[in-house]
Amino acid sequence: MNKTQSKINTDLKFVYSDNSLSIVFPNNELLMGILGEFNKNLKELENLTNTNLYFRGNSIITKDDAKKIQIIKNAIQFLCDQYVINGSIEKKDIISSVSKFMINENNNLDKKIEYIIKTPKKSVIPRSEKQKKYVSALRTSDIIISTGPAGTGKTFLSVAVALTMLLDKKIERIILSRPAVEAGERLGFLPGDMREKVDPYLRPLYDSLYDLLDFEKIQKKIEIGDIEIAPLAFMRGRTLKNSFAILDEAQNATDTQIKMFLTRIGENSKIVINGDPSQIDLPNKSLSGLNRSKKLLQHLNEISVVDFDHTDVVRHPLVSKIVKAYSDNNNND
Repeated sequence: MNKTQSKINTDLKFVYSDNSLSIVFPNNELLMGILGEFNKNLKELENLTNTNLYFRGNSIITKDDAKKIQIIKNAIQFLCDQYVINGSIEKKDIISSVSKFMINENNNLDKKIEYIIKTPKKSVIPRSEKQKKYVSALRTSDIIISTGPAGTGKTFLSVAVALTMLLDKKIERIILSRPAVEAGERLGFLPGDMREKVDPYLRPLYDSLYDLLDFEKIQKKIEIGDIEIAPLAFMRGRTLKNSFAILDEAQNATDTQIKMFLTRIGENSKIVINGDPSQIDLPNKSLSGLNRSKKLLQHLNEISVVDFDHTDVVRHPLVSKIVKAYSDNNNND
């Protein structure tokens, strides 16, 4: 949070009248930040909540039933906190502001500070209670195993915490790994050198890095070895010291591979295992070692296990509904 942003007064005033709510802003800068260019943020909030919102003077006004009014109140308070922290509001922030967990959450900025991950390009805020638990585990546990559907922040949050630890010199290296292809990691048929062969499979990890630090700086850290991105097969025989190692898409790793990766841990290191058990691409789904590793290791004090579900999805609201629909169908089969 920069000095200019920290001086912004966010003390909103909420005035209720019949079935309406007027949210009075203490200054125009905050109001304009919430409205967005050509009121695009307000329009997006209207679409997501199926409400009518308009502003008059220094107020945003809505008329609806009590439940929707409460959603709008919580959403705008959340967006104000987001604006103060990052100086901007993105579409994903608006989506998060109206998610189920935001309706019930006490939007107190002071209570969120301990969970904020401050990276050079943005401050990352956990969007649900399980994401807060996950961030806390990433900071305190030696090994973290997280499972859950796409869009719950497993990869992004772990990369963000790893990057802050690297920049703060708490570790010397970040290692990002994925099973390169199905079970066998067969790379020979692909054109190009080894990096060109594996890059398509590791692209989501690059995307997370570029979202948190400038492209040139990431490239420099990759060149000097501060950040290493490698397929899982390349991790055998190594001992990772002063490192933060993340295995992504671990549902496509076998039991033996996950054991191999976990036992690479060395002095002052962390290992994170992320995966979605519903997205196994192995020819034989029973070969996946993700769920077994969780069951075998969750009783150890040094290991944290976090299970996300569709309520933790922070992408478009439809993603959560899609995930739930497929999950319900699978449970009924």
